[in-house]
Amino acid sequence: MKSEIKYLTQFREHETRQDEKWDTVRILGIGFLGLIVLGAVLLWLPICNNLPTTFMDSLFTATSAVCVTGLVTVTPAVQYTLLGKVILLVLIQIGGLGIIAVMSLFFLLLSRQITVKEQVLIQESYGINQIGGVVRLMKGVLAITFSVEAAGAIGYSFVFIPQFGWGKGIWYSVFHAISAFCNAGIDILGDSSFIGYNGNPIVCIVTMLLIVLSSIGFVVWLDVLATWNRIFRKEVPRRWFFTRLELHSKVAIVTTGVLILFGAVCVFGMEYTNPNTIGNMSMGGKIMNSFFQSITDRTAGFASFSQGAMRDETKFVNILLMFVGGSPAGTAGGMKTTTFALLFLTAIATIKGTVNAEAFGRRIPREMLRTALTIILIGFCSLVVGTVGILIMENDSVSFIDALYETTSAVATVGLTADLTSSLGTGSHVIIIILMYIGRLGPMTIALMFAGKNSKKDLLRRLPEDNIMVG
Repeated sequence: MKSEIKYLTQFREHETRQDEKWDTVRILGIGFLGLIVLGAVLLWLPICNNLPTTFMDSLFTATSAVCVTGLVTVTPAVQYTLLGKVILLVLIQIGGLGIIAVMSLFFLLLSRQITVKEQVLIQESYGINQIGGVVRLMKGVLAITFSVEAAGAIGYSFVFIPQFGWGKGIWYSVFHAISAFCNAGIDILGDSSFIGYNGNPIVCIVTMLLIVLSSIGFVVWLDVLATWNRIFRKEVPRRWFFTRLELHSKVAIVTTGVLILFGAVCVFGMEYTNPNTIGNMSMGGKIMNSFFQSITDRTAGFASFSQGAMRDETKFVNILLMFVGGSPAGTAGGMKTTTFALLFLTAIATIKGTVNAEAFGRRIPREMLRTALTIILIGFCSLVVGTVGILIMENDSVSFIDALYETTSAVATVGLTADLTSSLGTGSHVIIIILMYIGRLGPMTIALMFAGKNSKKDLLRRLPEDNIMVG
């Protein structure tokens, strides 16, 4: 009797949490879809276009903007009027912040109190464990976003204002700062992304900083700022800074640093003699652009040299980096740095013969491994189906590595392309649109949208345990 009461209590708690998660999933799924359709209709209007366009091109561009990807079938600088570019920028900003964050911004601007239910939605969408401090979290997210974007715009202005004049220079600075921080990778400079600025340290460094600061995740940002505040007030010694961070922040920062360095070394070594990428650059240019490529692989989508001209081995390394992506609770896509770090730590634990994965003196619950494996499996399946679909649609007119590069870029919301996007057919564009949508919502959110709710019978069921052979 006591056992059954215990299970019933667990079921009620589980059902409540699941209802909250369903509310979040429903709002995210429908919200992003509605924004994409609205954006497509607006971008389709004649007043927004300098050249004739199709609804499919508008839908593709709107999806890419809202999903902060960067793949485009048209050249935004030429295709859209000023109004069209403003709409594009608004879609990028909303897509980068997220539906829940934008909703919270309106509530805060209207001085409307955020209800407990709305705080739960924010909690679920950002994956935090407790509801306390949610409003403070959102204020911090919005303050960080607008402050860093403003700083980025100021940095860009030192290049764009002298080149284009005050009005156009300020507009270009603001647009690209928002696009870079939101990891959108959409530019209005022309049809060659940032290739024309691959020798300009200001543009390259500002872009890299904006990408890293946003892809690390807002939760990490707030944790770092809170720890610095404690050090400033002399509550803890400065030498204890890293040890006072939350485990999530430590894992995200270390994994991000390792992946950036690994990617830069690979690009530098593999493309060193390639005259079509970094081969003809100075040593400083090679190093800077190698880091730029490694960082932009983290779901940003800006390119400082031709992606199609890279060697196949470099493309493969970039595919791996794109698939990993950035960190949770930020503007980045991919399967997330912490997800892959957890798999790595679990492998180490298995080799050492320990029960749980461990990091920085903390034990990570085994239940988190199930989530990590589910995310990677769904992402991998989406990648395989999308790649095979494009190869079939294009009747083998594109290479496997280029098709895989395109689909990985879409599902990880990166936006890099091996000069392929605009040449694909309508069927392939539909596949990429679906992959971008999956990538922006996240594999787990997509899975929850189609999964059924557990019943009381499922929770109370206890089957005999048995083993299967693995390895």
